[in-house]
Amino acid sequence: MSDAPAGDTLPSQQDKPEKKLSYRLITGPDNRDFCERISAALAEGYVLHGSPAAAFNGRDVIVAQAVILPAAIATADAAVATAVDRLDSDDDLNAEAFEGHA
Repeated sequence: MSDAPAGDTLPSQQDKPEKKLSYRLITGPDNRDFCERISAALAEGYVLHGSPAAAFNGRDVIVAQAVILPAAIATADAAVATAVDRLDSDDDLNAEAFEGHA
């Protein structure tokens, strides 16, 4: 038997705040609501990523805009820098293995 009073439910996974995604693709008809959704994402700390895309579905123009958290950029940049450092410092690499590759 549960300790919760009758009619009450125990906290569930849905009650916990969701962690912000590093990347979001926001889509929808090209209207004020879409712009408000982008503005809300910017207010939450996201930044625009790339150019918006637009398509026509026969009735409406549908737009898409990617947004990312700045920390995602920093993490990706750090991972690339680490990989480059490893390539630069790896004395065991066989030069012939890369022959013919740009």
